[in-house]
Amino acid sequence: MRELAARGWGAKRIAAELGGGAEHGAPVPAGGAVGVQQRSLRRSLDEAARTEVVALVDGAAEGNAVVVAEMLAARGVDASVSTVQRAVVDHRRQQRAADVATVRFETAPGRQMQIDFGERRVSIAGEQVTVHFLAAVLSYSRRLFVKAFLHERQGEWLDGIASAFRHFGGVPAEVLGDNSRCLVVAHNREAQTVTFHPAYLAFCRDWDVQPRACQPYRARTKAKTESGVKCVKRNAIAGRQFESFGHLEAHLAEWQLAADLRVHGTTHERPTDRFEREEWQALRALPARPLPTHGRPLQRRVANDALIDIDTVRYSVPHRLVRDHVEALASSDPRSDLTSPESSSIRLATSAAYLSRSQGAIIAA
Repeated sequence: MRELAARGWGAKRIAAELGGGAEHGAPVPAGGAVGVQQRSLRRSLDEAARTEVVALVDGAAEGNAVVVAEMLAARGVDASVSTVQRAVVDHRRQQRAADVATVRFETAPGRQMQIDFGERRVSIAGEQVTVHFLAAVLSYSRRLFVKAFLHERQGEWLDGIASAFRHFGGVPAEVLGDNSRCLVVAHNREAQTVTFHPAYLAFCRDWDVQPRACQPYRARTKAKTESGVKCVKRNAIAGRQFESFGHLEAHLAEWQLAADLRVHGTTHERPTDRFEREEWQALRALPARPLPTHGRPLQRRVANDALIDIDTVRYSVPHRLVRDHVEALASSDPRSDLTSPESSSIRLATSAAYLSRSQGAIIAA
């Protein structure tokens, strides 16, 4: 082989001539002895050992193949880390598939409404403004409601949900939302318990609706409204410019009506047809009387000019409260109760149009 290589023969020609091991085109060394590399056979575990490895991975080893290999070595079983990894590859693939698999949950008419917030930078009056919007979807008919805000706080959540009830003309049995701090105080995944915000619970009691929260980091639990949020971002407001916030609200109102007339990809029906045929009568009637408003309690210190700042708008208070800490209640109900003259707290009642920074009314002793 060395002589033929010295004559300029190629590896394949030498292999054909001598019938050697260079049939795959491996180069022949110009000098020294020709050695043959011996590779050890890949080790595999029998069925009993694989079952034991899977049990260790799911149990004490907590998925760590290195720990499993060490535990097997302590028991006298010779298995490398790669051997352990090969033994559990199918098991891990099945686990990943089970984790991402989702069974579509179809609800009865009037049973559930899903809610979620989204945000997007929108051009309003020539300026880029971050617009927050609530999307609410009736799970059965897929009717959609959208309302835009300039903030995403508890007041906006509650106002958006109540507006959705009024838009649909009725109240479903339950509302499924995410784990926003405006709605959920704590979510214990192990105990499967949810602690809702007291103000949200009071709101749900007023409307006689059951609050629900999806699993943390599992937004597809409320996939219907997640799709609605994406549709608003990519369809309703994408690439559009608006003269004012009111123009944006009017556009969304027209767009959602048109969205209810399209044929839905899952139900293969128009949401408005499905709603009028089966869901409208399943919703509970709206309250006959206006419900109390649950505002945002705020803590402010009165400045020397007898003004307090709320949402960049300054409101006057009695001069005797200068430099005192006061409590304010930001509410959409202009008929908030007066506080007693002896109290150092006030009630601030702004109209729902505070999104456009209207002054509203301040009620104080």
